[in-house]
Amino acid sequence: MTAIKHALQRDIFTPNDERLLGIVNVCKAGKKKKNCFLCATVTTERPVQVKVVKVKKSDKGGFYKRQQAWELRDLTVVDAKDASKENPEFDLHFEKVYKWLASSTAEKNSFISCIWKLNQRYLRKKLEFVNVSSQLLEESVPSGESQSVAGGDEDALEEYQELSAREEQDIESMMEMCEFAVSNAEAFAEKLFKELQVLDGANIQSIMASEKQVNILMQLLDEALAEVDTIEGKLSSYEEMLQSVKDQMDQISQSNRLIQISNTNNGKLLDEIQFLVNYMDLSKGHIRALQEGDLTSPRGIEACISASEALLQCMNVALRPGHEQLAAVNQQQKLFAELRDTFARRLTNHLNNVFVHQGHDQSSTLSQNTAELTLPKHSPLHRDLLRYAKLMEWLKNTHREKYEGLSRTYVDYMNRLYEREIKDFFEVAKIKMAGTSKEAKGKFGLHGSSGKLTGSTSSLNKLTVQGSNSRRSQSSSLLDMGNMSASDMDVADRTKFDKIFEQVLSELEPLCLAEQDFISKFFKLQQHQTVLPPLAQPETEEADGSVPSRMPPQADHRHSVSSEKDMVRLMMNKIFQSIEPELNSLIALGDKIDSFHSLYMLVKMSHHVWTAENVDPASFLSTTLGNVLVTVKRNFDKCISGQIKQMEEVKISKKSKVGILPFVTRFEEFAELAETIFRNAERRGDLDKAYVKLIRAVFMNVEKVASESQKTPRDVVMMENFHHIFSTLSRLKISCLDAERREAKHKYTDHLQSYVINSLGQPLEKLNHFFEGVEARVAQGVREEEVSYQLAFNKQELRKVIKEYPGKEVKKGLDNLYKKVDKHLCEEESLLQVVWHSMQDEFIRQYKHFEGLIGRCYPGSGITMEFTIQDMLEYFSSIAQSH
Repeated sequence: MTAIKHALQRDIFTPNDERLLGIVNVCKAGKKKKNCFLCATVTTERPVQVKVVKVKKSDKGGFYKRQQAWELRDLTVVDAKDASKENPEFDLHFEKVYKWLASSTAEKNSFISCIWKLNQRYLRKKLEFVNVSSQLLEESVPSGESQSVAGGDEDALEEYQELSAREEQDIESMMEMCEFAVSNAEAFAEKLFKELQVLDGANIQSIMASEKQVNILMQLLDEALAEVDTIEGKLSSYEEMLQSVKDQMDQISQSNRLIQISNTNNGKLLDEIQFLVNYMDLSKGHIRALQEGDLTSPRGIEACISASEALLQCMNVALRPGHEQLAAVNQQQKLFAELRDTFARRLTNHLNNVFVHQGHDQSSTLSQNTAELTLPKHSPLHRDLLRYAKLMEWLKNTHREKYEGLSRTYVDYMNRLYEREIKDFFEVAKIKMAGTSKEAKGKFGLHGSSGKLTGSTSSLNKLTVQGSNSRRSQSSSLLDMGNMSASDMDVADRTKFDKIFEQVLSELEPLCLAEQDFISKFFKLQQHQTVLPPLAQPETEEADGSVPSRMPPQADHRHSVSSEKDMVRLMMNKIFQSIEPELNSLIALGDKIDSFHSLYMLVKMSHHVWTAENVDPASFLSTTLGNVLVTVKRNFDKCISGQIKQMEEVKISKKSKVGILPFVTRFEEFAELAETIFRNAERRGDLDKAYVKLIRAVFMNVEKVASESQKTPRDVVMMENFHHIFSTLSRLKISCLDAERREAKHKYTDHLQSYVINSLGQPLEKLNHFFEGVEARVAQGVREEEVSYQLAFNKQELRKVIKEYPGKEVKKGLDNLYKKVDKHLCEEESLLQVVWHSMQDEFIRQYKHFEGLIGRCYPGSGITMEFTIQDMLEYFSSIAQSH
C-alpha cells in the first residue's frame, strides 16, 4: 500500500500541486467488485482546498488515472454503518449517497479519521459522523496495516506548519548573504550560532545599563509623593474655610425661598380675585335689560339676547375648588338665579301672548276667496318669531320646563290655525274637483268639509252584450268603476282633476317644509342630542286629587326621544295631524268620481314622495306622503281588480254576433291612458304588474266568451279579439307585454287558419270526402297507383264527383261562403279581406293537393277538375268586388 501511495503522489497529485494524506482501497457495495482508491488530498497553495478523489487503475497500460473528485465542503454525512462491530462498509453523502466497501475495517477507520482531522483543521464545518466511535474522532489509533497506510502522513499533517511570507523573505535574504548555505550547511549553522552569541551579549549589557535609570525614576516618584501630601494639606484648609461660607449661603437661600413663596401666593390670590371679578360680574346695562328690557322692538330684543348670553356665561363659569365657600360668590350666584328666573318668566309670558295672538288673529282662510286653490303663507309670522330664536336657545339651556311649556303652547295654537286653513283648503279642492259647490252637494252628497259621498252604488251591474249596435255604448260604460258613466267624465275632466291634485300637493309641500324649517331654527333642534319631548305628556292626578309637579327633565326618561329629529317630527305630527285624513278624504272622493283617477294620483304622489325622501327620508312630509301613497296604491290595485271582476262578469247575447269584446276595448283605452300618465314616472313597476294581471285576465275571458258563443264561431271570436289585442300592443310598444304581444299574434294566426280550413270544407264537401277516403286507403297500405282499382274509388266514381262541381257551382259555393264569412265578422276590425285572401290561398293549396292525388293515384286517366287555378282567382276577385 505504501508503494501505491508513493506512486499516486508522484504520478497524479504532485503535478496538480496536491499532497496525498489518506487512502483506502474500496469497491462499490452490492455490485461487481471493481477495486479503486479513495484519496484524501490538500492543495499546496493557499487557500487550501481539501478534496476526496477517486483513482482507478486503467485497463490498458496499467497506470492510474483520476476518475472523479468531490470537495470536502460538499460532504454532509459520513456513515460508518456500525460503531461496535467491525464492518468494512461506509457511506459518504455528497450531492447523493455513495456506498463503499473497504478492503479492511482498519483502512476504513484510518480514512474516516483522516477526513475528520482535515475538517477540523481546514474547514470546521458541521459534518455529521454517524455510527463512528468517539475514540476514533478524538485521536488516531493506528495499528498494523493502518499505521503503514496512513499513520506517517497523519503525523506529518499535525507537525507541518507553513512559513509565513515574512519568514520566507528573511530566510531567502539570509541565504543570499551566505552563498555557501546550500553547499555547506555546517558552516552556515556555525555562522548563525556565532551571531546569536553576539546578540545575547548585547542584551545583557543593555539590561545592566538600564538599572541606573530605574533608580533615578524611583527617586523622582518619591519626590512627587511628597508634593502630593503638601497639596492635600492645603486643600483641607481651604475646605474648612468654604464650609462656613456654605452655611451662610444656605441661610440666604432659605430666606429667598420664603420670599418667593409669599410672592407666588400673592400672585395666585390676585389671579383668583381677577378671575371672579372678570367672569362673575354682570354689567348694570345687562341687569336692566334682563329685568325691564323691551321684548317687542328689535333693539330691545338684541339687548336682551346680549344680556342673556352674558348671564349664561356667568352662570356656567367653572368655579375652582373653594370658590363656593366665598360669601361674595354665593351672593352673585343668588343674584344670577333671580335674574334668570325673572327674565325666563318675562320671556315665557311674552311669547305665550304672541302665540295666542297669532293663533286667533290668523283668520285668512280660503272661504273668503274660493277662486284660487292656495294656502296662506306664514312666513311673516316665522320671520317675526325667529328674532327670538337665540332667546329660545337660552331658555332651553336654563329653564327646560318653561321651554317645554312654550313648545306645547306653540303646537296647540298652530294646530288649531292649520286645521282651519287645511280644512278650508281641502273643501275648495273638493268643490273644484266636483265642478261647483252646488253640483257637488247635489250629485255627490257633499256635506261640510268632511268630503263624504252618499251617492248610490247600485249602478255597478253586470254587463250584457245585446247586439252589435249596442257594443260601443256597453264598452263605454265600463269606463266607470264607481257611480259615473264615461260620458260624464272625459279626458278634459281627468286632466282637470290631475291639475287640482298636483296643486294640492304643491301647496302642502312648501307649507310643511317651511314649518319644519322654522321649528328646527326657532326651537334650536338642529343638533343630534337626546332631549325630552315638549308634547302631550299626560298629567296624572295623585290620590288626593292634586296634580303633581312636573319632574325635572333629567329624571323623566320614559318619554325621552332618541334624537332631535324625532322631536321635530313629533311636533309636526301634532301641528299637521289633519293633513293625512284630509288627503285620504280627497283621494276617496277622486276615486269615487272616477277610479282611473288612481293612476294620476299614484304618479303624482310617488313623485312627491320621491322628492321628499331625497331631502330627508325621516321627515314628517316624507312619512305622511308615504302613508298616503299606500292608500293610493291600494285604490290603484282596487281599480285593477274591479276591471278584472267586470271582465269575468261579462255575458254575451245568444242572438247577435260577438265582435270585439267590450273589455278588450276597455283594456285598449286603459293602456292608452296609462301610457300617457306614466310617461317618465318613478313607479312604472306598479303599472307593469297591473298590465300583466289585466292582459292575462283579458286572454282568459276572451277564450271563455269564445267557448260560450253560439251565434259567432269560436275561431272568429278568438281571431278578431286577439288581432285587436295584438294591434293595440304593437302600437303602444309596452315592453313588459312583449311576450303577451307575441302570444296574441300566435293565437290570432292559429285561429285565422283554423277558421279558413273549417270554412273551406263546405263548398267542395263531396270532393273533400272522396279524397279523404283515398288518403285513408293509402294510409292503410294500398299503393297509390292501385287506388283506382278500389270499387268505391275507381275512375268512374271520381268523374262522377268531379262533375258535381263545375265552375259555376264552385263560384256559387264561394259566393255563399263569402256571405257567411261577412255575416260572422264584425266591421270594426276589418278582417274580411284578410280572411278572404287566406281562404283563396288555402283553396289553391287544396286544389293543388287534389290534382297531385289524381296524378299519383289515377295516372294516365286524363281526369282533371272542371275549373282551373286561374278560374278560381277570377271567382275570388269577382266575388270580393261584387260585395
